[in-house]
Order: sequence, then structure tokens, then C-alpha cells
Amino acid sequence: MGHDLMKKMTVLCSILCVMAMGIIFYLSSNKVITISDVAQDEVSDVIADEVSIKKEEQILTFVLGESDTSYLRIPLHDNCKAEDIMIENHYMDQELCVVIRGAKEAFYTDNAISGNRKMIREGKYEVLEDGIKLIFRLTGIFEYRTILENNDLYVSFLNPKEEFDRIVVIDPACGGTNDGFAADNIKEKDITLQIARKLKEKLDKTDIKVYYTRMDDVNPAEEERVFLANEIRADMYIRIQVDADEDVGVYGTTTVYNGDYFIPGFGSIELADVLEREVVTSIKGKALGLCEAQPEEYAIRNITIPAAAVKVGCITNKQEASLLERDEYQGKIADGIYNAIMKIYEGAE
Repeated sequence: MGHDLMKKMTVLCSILCVMAMGIIFYLSSNKVITISDVAQDEVSDVIADEVSIKKEEQILTFVLGESDTSYLRIPLHDNCKAEDIMIENHYMDQELCVVIRGAKEAFYTDNAISGNRKMIREGKYEVLEDGIKLIFRLTGIFEYRTILENNDLYVSFLNPKEEFDRIVVIDPACGGTNDGFAADNIKEKDITLQIARKLKEKLDKTDIKVYYTRMDDVNPAEEERVFLANEIRADMYIRIQVDADEDVGVYGTTTVYNGDYFIPGFGSIELADVLEREVVTSIKGKALGLCEAQPEEYAIRNITIPAAAVKVGCITNKQEASLLERDEYQGKIADGIYNAIMKIYEGAE
């Protein structure tokens, strides 16, 4: 009986080996490769050196009437490899950009894009020094799955909630021409961005999907920041700010919440409370308490998910301004925000 069992096991193992080899040969012959995309907050570091040699964008050609598939099909030039393709997720601009190195302009005047384009408002391309950048302007904010197969790139559009269980929006206030509060050459826009970058280093090590309104010295409109949080239905929105006061003796941390929307169980005031406590504990600072957003605080007042702005110190207080400028102190603030996020998720389990 043992001999028969061994024979059966041998036959079963042989069948499994043949099936595995068949799958490998199929994938090899069809060149099915998943292309990883690049988030907006990573774009500046990855392909900032790409140079457009044509100022005007050209219109892409689409095959009309093909919307019964679940994917968009982008034809690729011969010998195009996975490493020649880079996906840029410009979620703040509601754009999907596909950089294809080695592609020629004539290819996309002769070859149309087909498949499901329900999420696409407009398609254009730019000629780069060493390839083409395809630009798809979208109807909202999406995540993507991509597969390269037989010289075609297939792109599926997904709602962020379909892809991720935990979603947070981090909004470093100000940016660009908007310095925010400033004193003695110390600017709010720089402090908030540096804290956000330190926070990103910690959150990148978790399974939380984080959308950042900015990771560079730019200033998205308040409406764009609000749209991001509301569109993706994030679990929470956290704005990083710096405070100021006419009384230069005032210092400490204040957290602002949206009092217009009541969310049972966990809402803006609960988020603000955890943020205030964790940040103050991390920096061993002074808590000035919670307060409702004022009419001019557009973002906090118009976001319909749990939303709060932590004002991490008064730039008008010389001692606190000096601390806010220090790398180590910014790291402690980032630690406090991180601890608040993790505590909220742990409490929800």
C-alpha cells in the first residue's frame, strides 16, 4: 500500500511540475509583466530630468466606441521593455502620465489607443528628448494596475477604496508664493513641508496609503486640497500648520477641527483631540487646546471626512520659532502625528 501511495505522489508531483512549467512558458511567451506606478510625491525625484522638446501638447487618437472592456490599451513600439516605461500618478492634477522611452512621435500619430476611456476626459502627448510622455486627464482620482503584454500596455482604473483599506491625506499648509506666517526668515511653508517629509519616511513603512497635497514648494489651491480628501473618501485629513500671535509671549500647540460635520463614532473633534495630545507629548510642549475652524479656514470647514489642522507652534515666539526650525524638533512633531494616526487605527480594530 505504501508503494502505491508513493507512485501516486510521484504522478501528482509530475503533473504539478508540468503545470508550473506550462505557466512559466506561457508568461514568457506572452511577456506579461506588471508595471509599477510612481506616486505624485515621488515624481520629482524619479524623472525630474525629463525634458520636453515641444512646448505644445499634441492630441492623442482614440478608437471610438470601445468601452466594454475593463482596461485601456496603449500600443507600444517594437522592443519596448518594462524598464522603458514609467507611470506617473499626478493625483492632485487628476492626471495619469505614461513616459515611454525610445518612442517616436510618429508612432502615436499612426497608432490609436483603444479600450475603456470612461475615466478619461482628454488624451495628449509631449515629445521628450528620449521618448514620449502620454498625458491622460481624468474625471477624478484613481489608482492603477498595469500589465505589459505583447507590445501593449493595459491600464485598469481603480477607486482608491478598492485598493486600500487605510487611507490618509496629509496637507502641508502654504507653499509656492504663499509663505504663510514668517518671522526672521523662517517661513511656515518650509516648516510644514519638512515635517511632512519626515512623516512620510515613517508612513512609508506601514500599509497605510497616504496622499500628500504637496511634497515640493508648490501651492495647490484650497479647493484642490479639499477635493482630494473628499473625492477619495480618506479615513482622515491632517493639515500641518504654524501659528502666529500678536502677543510674542504666546507659544504652544493648537489643533483646529471641523465643527460643521458631525460624524458618529469618530469625527473631526476626536481626530483633533488625539493629534493635540500626541504631538504635545512627543515634543514635551504646551497644549493650547482645541478650537473650531473659523470661516476663513476654508479647507477644514469644507472637508466632509474627519479633518483637523495641527498648528505645531507660534512662529512669532522667538524661542518656539528657533525650535521649529530645528531638524530634530521637526522629527518629534512628525513622530507625534504618526503616533496619532497609528493610535486611531489601533482603536478602530
